[in-house]
Amino acid sequence: MSTLNLTLLTDLYELTMMQGYFETNSNETVIFDAFYRNNPCGNGYAIAAGLDQVIDYINNLRFSPEDIEYLRSLGIFHEPFLEYLKDFRFEGDIYAIPEGSVMFPHEPMLKVIAPIMQAQLVETAILTILNHQSLIATKSARVVQAARGDGIMEFGLRRAQGPDAGVYGARAAMIAGCVGTSNVLAGQMFDVPVKGTHAHSWIMSFPDEYTAFKRYSELYPNACLLLVDTYDTLRSGVPNAIRVFREMREAGQELKGYGIRLDSGDLAYMSKKARAMLDEAGFEDAIISASSDLDENLIASLKTQGAAITSWGVGTNMITSKDCPAFGGVYKLAAVLDDSTGKFIPKIKLSENTDKITNPGNKKILRIYDKASGKIRADLICLEDEDYDPAKDLIIFDPIETWKKTKIKGGSYELRELLVQVFRKGECVYTSPSVMDIRDYCEQEKNTLWPETRRLTNPHDVYVDLSDKLYAIKSELLNQMGKASLAN
Repeated sequence: MSTLNLTLLTDLYELTMMQGYFETNSNETVIFDAFYRNNPCGNGYAIAAGLDQVIDYINNLRFSPEDIEYLRSLGIFHEPFLEYLKDFRFEGDIYAIPEGSVMFPHEPMLKVIAPIMQAQLVETAILTILNHQSLIATKSARVVQAARGDGIMEFGLRRAQGPDAGVYGARAAMIAGCVGTSNVLAGQMFDVPVKGTHAHSWIMSFPDEYTAFKRYSELYPNACLLLVDTYDTLRSGVPNAIRVFREMREAGQELKGYGIRLDSGDLAYMSKKARAMLDEAGFEDAIISASSDLDENLIASLKTQGAAITSWGVGTNMITSKDCPAFGGVYKLAAVLDDSTGKFIPKIKLSENTDKITNPGNKKILRIYDKASGKIRADLICLEDEDYDPAKDLIIFDPIETWKKTKIKGGSYELRELLVQVFRKGECVYTSPSVMDIRDYCEQEKNTLWPETRRLTNPHDVYVDLSDKLYAIKSELLNQMGKASLAN
């Protein structure tokens, strides 16, 4: 996967449009925004992920001779255009919200400023990368939230939609707060902790359960987590595990990272019974880990029931985001450069669906923090050249229900610009942090959310408002479109 040429990872119409622009000599500089319209999984926010792979994709964007020959074989591309592709390079600017950041609907998570042929080509790959990884990061953040500080291990590789989804899904899950992954390739590629125990087949391959446990403890004395539900959890599995732990202690072995794993049955009941058995035997610090088709809702329910589980292995439902399988990010034209003035002309997409009307122009995002608590008050989408003084009062308003206004007193808030420059004139000017550093940053980001926004059910929405100037431009364009429609 690491050597795969992704240049043709695009929809055919991106290339046919490119040829159209090429043959009509239309290659003006434009701005495209990548954003999403609704938080996935019923969440109150999303987690940005995937930027590192976007950087890798842009850095290696080259049409190989094999690519050119394949396009020629389709019979729809002309030789002058194919010749142009031989020397194709991305030469534009890209701005993005850093990985691990919390983000909200309608604000640009990535902005491309480039000649339209270049900006058009990169649409599909950027969306598939950001959509998938931001989805899994957001789903994983929900699972981590439900665990209330317990460790979440990502165990989803075998159920992921292919190797790429398994590897980059594991990366996204780590960003969102997982403590480790079972995916060894992800561990190697991203330098993240790998964790695991053993399968039922290990137990079944020995003459009896005790012998299987005993042999495992000899091999891995400092990570002896025993799967106890192969035959009978409470009558066989837990007693045999206790027997092995007792023999380890009697042999002078220091017990650390040890315990049991439950993978079936009533996890609340089984864990409480197992906890009592372990405690009575003197193994109060033994870990009780659980797996078995877990998700954030089941984990939250088990926590409410007082389950004695402190470590959770989550696979299918997290790596696939089973209940919400798509992120829904889109990529829309926002402005076209007027060469005569050197200024961008705002562009807008209309729709019968109000939520699908785009925000025009060259924009940035200012995050407004409550100074006393450090929590997010709102996000403000404004024009690139707008500046605000945090010492002055700030009035923000809902861009749909405009009568809803909030006055934030000067001196009570702080501002941070979210988009950072990633590419300048085709050269990468941004260095991605390590995954574990992004994970730490993501934890800080989640802590800037109010508890009401982090609720798993019916979370409070964070306001994403438009500046007065941006709202005025959007309204004017809508009025112009309305007049043109009446004239026709």
